[in-house]
Amino acid sequence: MQKFTILLLTTILFGQVSVSQTRQIRLEDLTKERVFKAEKIDGLRSMQDGLHYTALEEGGTTIVKYSYKTGEAVEVVFDIENIKRNPSEVERIAGYEFSPDETKILVHNNVERIYRHSFLANYYVYDRKYRELVPLEEEGKQQVPAFSPDSYKIAYVRNNNIYLKKLRFGTTSAITEDGEENLIINGIPDWVYEEEFGYNRAFEWSPDSEDLAYVKFDESEVKEFSFPLYKSSHPIREQYALYPGQYKFKYPKAGEANSKVSVHVFNVKNRTTKTMDIGVMDDVYVPRLRWSFNPDKLGVVKMNRMQNNLELFVANPASGVANVLLTVREDKFISENVLDNIQFLPDGEHFVYVGQDDGYNHIYLYSMAGIQVRQLTKGEWDVTDYYGYDADEELFYFQAARESPLKREVYAVDFDGKEIVRLTPDDGFNSADFSNHFKYFVNTWSSAADVPVVSVFEADGKPVRVVDDNSELAERLAAYAIPQKEFFQFETSEGIQLNGYMIKPLDFDEQNKYPVLMSQYSGPNSQEVQDKWGINWEQYLASNGYLVVSVDGRGTGARGEEFQKATYMKLGRLESDDQIETARYLGSLSYVDDSRIGIWGWSFGGYMSSICLSRSDLFKVGIAVAPVTNWRYYDTIYTERFMRKPQQNPGGYDDNSPINMADNLSGRLFLIHGSADDNVHFQNTMEYAEQLIQAGKQFDMFVYPNRNHSIYGGNSRHHLYTMMSQYIFDNL
Repeated sequence: MQKFTILLLTTILFGQVSVSQTRQIRLEDLTKERVFKAEKIDGLRSMQDGLHYTALEEGGTTIVKYSYKTGEAVEVVFDIENIKRNPSEVERIAGYEFSPDETKILVHNNVERIYRHSFLANYYVYDRKYRELVPLEEEGKQQVPAFSPDSYKIAYVRNNNIYLKKLRFGTTSAITEDGEENLIINGIPDWVYEEEFGYNRAFEWSPDSEDLAYVKFDESEVKEFSFPLYKSSHPIREQYALYPGQYKFKYPKAGEANSKVSVHVFNVKNRTTKTMDIGVMDDVYVPRLRWSFNPDKLGVVKMNRMQNNLELFVANPASGVANVLLTVREDKFISENVLDNIQFLPDGEHFVYVGQDDGYNHIYLYSMAGIQVRQLTKGEWDVTDYYGYDADEELFYFQAARESPLKREVYAVDFDGKEIVRLTPDDGFNSADFSNHFKYFVNTWSSAADVPVVSVFEADGKPVRVVDDNSELAERLAAYAIPQKEFFQFETSEGIQLNGYMIKPLDFDEQNKYPVLMSQYSGPNSQEVQDKWGINWEQYLASNGYLVVSVDGRGTGARGEEFQKATYMKLGRLESDDQIETARYLGSLSYVDDSRIGIWGWSFGGYMSSICLSRSDLFKVGIAVAPVTNWRYYDTIYTERFMRKPQQNPGGYDDNSPINMADNLSGRLFLIHGSADDNVHFQNTMEYAEQLIQAGKQFDMFVYPNRNHSIYGGNSRHHLYTMMSQYIFDNL
């Protein structure tokens, strides 16, 4: 389960303005017109020279090359109007990738979403010299195509099989042939891997382009989940006009069988496939493949089912023989964040691991003998993103919450780990995108009171230029009265310091008493309380007289391992304790009406809303969108990471699931779910509703036909927020 971001829109204000002189936020501004959308560089790609980048512009019809230093448009590298050969008459593209030698561009359109990260699309290869656009394949759509390092080949997946296209000859051949829906998957992850390990491609090219490593998923023992599909709309399914259809897919619930995985390497020249010997493969995960810079050394990350033991193997692609290079063991669990932060260095002698060995998330340097050379970063703060290593300058670049859990800065640390240099000057939230060779980085900065500013910096932190200061957005904001976000801390009865923010109503008066809506997500390693810009439904409610509060309880991120993993084996207990403590604290404030406190959330946040209404009578209203109501219904990887199997921890599952607390429900609960939610199944709401009915508890419920976990499409999102707003107005 990953945090669902509510309304990918934007936040907060610039100064006090008389409400009578300005407009108030409307729901349409948020859900339809996107009035507060911040500008960014669409389709940002660094060129190989590290001096230029490209962007996708003009509604997806052009790709323009810019200078990092000057910002000048150097070249239009792709223009739909100037293609000499365009047999399919492509009108626009949704995305693109350059070949390593930059002579070709892989573009795609007609995107068909599958799950959170995966999609099908029509892909085309554009030859820059001849200005010709050629379909990657004539039959059907493809998934996750990738150029070989020598730029002469493309591997891709179609119908669960991997294919190889040789661009020099225009030939296509199958690498695998046993792929079958809901049975065998080659080169792309199954549902639970994609959702919980956060990726959509399970194959990687060797650095010499001679080998292709891939993971095979055997789903034959995984139980099938299904849900009905109706005619509905967006899209309209006419075939289901009279009789509903059914969507079936493999979904391993907690304690049930997972896919069996194996790692293989296909040799392009010999057309032979070798299985890598990485030990016992019963009940294990292989969440990443990572080639070193040596084509004879394939890195394979393997984890046990409880996800508290990680092994990094180095396999020889020719022989299949593999040795363990690194072993990490934890008492509780290893966060999935480490997976993308295991990186081999180009010197062939070292690799980097980012983990919580000393209780905080830090960068460690290892030799290729598996010996820890040194800890590169130290302190009671977390590295929150690892950007990479500049071999020429011998510097590692990363993002961290060093100043405060609420903030992010970009840093560099030298090879000896002796000096850390802060590269971003402004407090708030900084996020970097480095160029090839680490000469420049594009930084996006914002704060709770400042709109995002996109700037180019040299790698040593010297500012080069502002790309976009979102001045037009700032001008639009000047016409609105927008409630401000204020940060605060309080101490619980257990002595735990919690961070929060509140958004006070317009024309706030401490002499008055206001209703409160608590907005939270609360899931493991998530964070809602950040000094970051954004305007969403919370500001809309505050504009209509509500005090909106969000507090990050135990289990959330950027506060070290002890705080993050405190909820282990009892997911929901401490998190709800902290939200109940928040309600109690708010009720003690002179300007809060303690008889009118509500709580809402989506996904894990919906779970938290449900559980709080059964564990406390402090809440008058709760809204739960797509909630987990019984951890036994959720998937293996996520649930067992924090809870182990239900067979091993039945009390942890049953004691902290709302479905088993129906008798104690207090306040007014509103359940909302999409009927086609592949992630948190509608089963959660239906089974919970039955328990509430049998307990004699009244509640409200709404179902969105054919909508998934995100509840979008057509008018759905606007309808949802209009309905929830009215519910708050009527009942809180």
